[in-house]
Amino acid sequence: MKARVILYHKQSTSARTRFLRHAYDSVCAFEPLPDSARLRERDAGGVAWHPAATVTGAEKRLGLSSGGLEVQTEFIATVDAGDEPLPVFLARFTSIDPPFELAAALDCRFIDLTQARDLPPVELALLRRAYEVVMGG
Repeated sequence: MKARVILYHKQSTSARTRFLRHAYDSVCAFEPLPDSARLRERDAGGVAWHPAATVTGAEKRLGLSSGGLEVQTEFIATVDAGDEPLPVFLARFTSIDPPFELAAALDCRFIDLTQARDLPPVELALLRRAYEVVMGG
């Protein structure tokens, strides 16, 4: 199983929310979803994945200290991609400001939701769900 994680930053004073878009033009870390990926409407029970290992691995891969990312447990998404379902988690950068230097060093950039229009439909659907969670809706 190769879980994915969507990384974002929410400004505490303005609530401006930006998602990390990777060099391979995806918001899913650390590799894009397969072209055949389809978002499940809602999970119907069964196997539940825990985000801790995925998010801890993301912190290490990004060179962040422990606690540099915070899991958003209200976000639950599964993508069907071939033989194996892929869980997709959501994690927030805990820094006061977005880590722009880190993003640039990784050839990534932070984008607003409106700058995601050219992403594949499955990623747009994931971002829609993520945005609902982030904004408390």
